[in-house]
Amino acid sequence: MESWQPPSSPPPSEGPLVDTFGRIADDLRVSVTDRCNFRCTYCMPAEGLIWLPKDEILTFEELTRLLSIFVGGLKIRSVKITGGEPTVRADLPKLVRMFREVAPDIDLSMTTNGVLLDRQAEPLAEAGLDRVTISLDSLLRHRFEEMTRRDGLDRVLTGIRAAQAAGLEPIKINCVVIAGTNDGEVVDFAEWSRDHGHVVRFIEYMPLDAQHAWERAKVAPSARILEAIDAVFPLVALSPDAEPATSFRFADGAPGGVGIIASVTQPFCDDCNRLRTTAEGQVRACLFALEETDLRGPMRAGATDADLEALIRATVWRKWSGHRINHPDFVQPERSMSAIGG
Repeated sequence: MESWQPPSSPPPSEGPLVDTFGRIADDLRVSVTDRCNFRCTYCMPAEGLIWLPKDEILTFEELTRLLSIFVGGLKIRSVKITGGEPTVRADLPKLVRMFREVAPDIDLSMTTNGVLLDRQAEPLAEAGLDRVTISLDSLLRHRFEEMTRRDGLDRVLTGIRAAQAAGLEPIKINCVVIAGTNDGEVVDFAEWSRDHGHVVRFIEYMPLDAQHAWERAKVAPSARILEAIDAVFPLVALSPDAEPATSFRFADGAPGGVGIIASVTQPFCDDCNRLRTTAEGQVRACLFALEETDLRGPMRAGATDADLEALIRATVWRKWSGHRINHPDFVQPERSMSAIGG
């Protein structure tokens, strides 16, 4: 296969964010911190990482300015606040309120490990957050602690209840499945979904760890996950939507449901509509991108909104056809998931 070459033509100067393959990026992940209060084995070492200095992290004002550019001329329709763990960023409800003021009609959500939602869910909802996605990789206390290196299962479950009480719904649960670790729990998660009414999305184990210790043998194929669940709780496929997950409801009409995000075995790059900004202001056109575009430097040097918009358009225009996890020449990004922003 020939290697991808950057386009020789310039990007469109107006309209939605489009790349040379005709994909429109209208879903933005905004990382507000690289810090995290978990040490998940598939993301970082037990001792953690070297965090960015505070002065390198975008301020609330800088984040809000970028958001106004993305939802204005660049036509972003959906924004998800991420990290690291976004709830460790001080005064996060204030930032949510600032986002909501400049983008009153945007779909505004957050991905979190949920451990601090017991006290933050209500303030975040009042500030204008619509809904949350909560990471939960095991329903067993010992395994949860093994995977996150934190004894936090009870607090996460409490956080899920707090989010529901605050109206941050629909709540989606993300479960990273690792073969030989928690793949035996997928049917238990389906039963939990039926009992609690929250959709559980199973994510294939991806090479995004800081240790670069990912092994393909530890990928639990989504097809096998679906087969295991369907044998106990028959599933019915739902119509495709803009989400990367393929979604299913329970055939007997029970609440909840399951989704699969088959990033490794069934990549969805052809339909990808996502874009990411890191906590220090780098924009990435792909989760596995090997290059980034700096927005913080130009912004702090006096760049206009039009200048920043042009940089973002050029970045998306250069987006490659897709990651190459399944090819011999795949190169893992230097950054781990916490530093990229989920």
